[in-house]
Amino acid sequence: MSTLQTLDRGLRALDVISQAPSGMSVAELAHRLEVHRAICYRIVSTLEDHQLIARTDDGKLRLAVGVSVLAARFEPQLHHDVRPLLQELANETRATAFLSAAEGGDCVALQVAEPDAQLLTVGYRVGSRHPLSKGAAGIAILAQRPERPDDGDAVVRARRDGYSLTRGELEHGAVGVAAGIGVPEGRHAVGHAERSVGVVAIEGLDTDRAAGAVVGTARRLEALLTA
Repeated sequence: MSTLQTLDRGLRALDVISQAPSGMSVAELAHRLEVHRAICYRIVSTLEDHQLIARTDDGKLRLAVGVSVLAARFEPQLHHDVRPLLQELANETRATAFLSAAEGGDCVALQVAEPDAQLLTVGYRVGSRHPLSKGAAGIAILAQRPERPDDGDAVVRARRDGYSLTRGELEHGAVGVAAGIGVPEGRHAVGHAERSVGVVAIEGLDTDRAAGAVVGTARRLEALLTA
């Protein structure tokens, strides 16, 4: 049976990148695919155009949120099950709850839930993005990665505490709490994206209670997002 070589190489590239949690360079990918670097650049460019992979600040290739979108369409029940957990978190903390994922150097909101009985909430829409290094959601994702010499204080604290806490980084007066969603060793996460869950509020957020609720929700989501 014949195969389309370019498509085959693109799919193999996705598989190879998915097995490198810290990312990989174009040169490394070209070596793994056994293709010339110029060909590899074209493969990478095409996958980037479709938001299936993205580059980190240091040029490493990682899977992007487009993979999660495809996974959501393939397994709609999974994302259907995430919704009530986010809603429960929003109601418990009286804050806007969100599920986010890393895309290159950005953090992107995948799902958002508003508390049922709260008049004043932070407007946070699906698709919103900001640098991973700013805001609780992105810092929580960075804290899940292996330690680096250039890790900022916020990442170091989040790794130590198990959650990140930020104030006024993305919106004046807003307080955010988030925790990374890990992938147990030896198991496969749907979409294999780096994710975090958290809440954000303008005022009155009980940060201790929110931290406990967010960490608890992260553990529950790990079970849902892991096959």
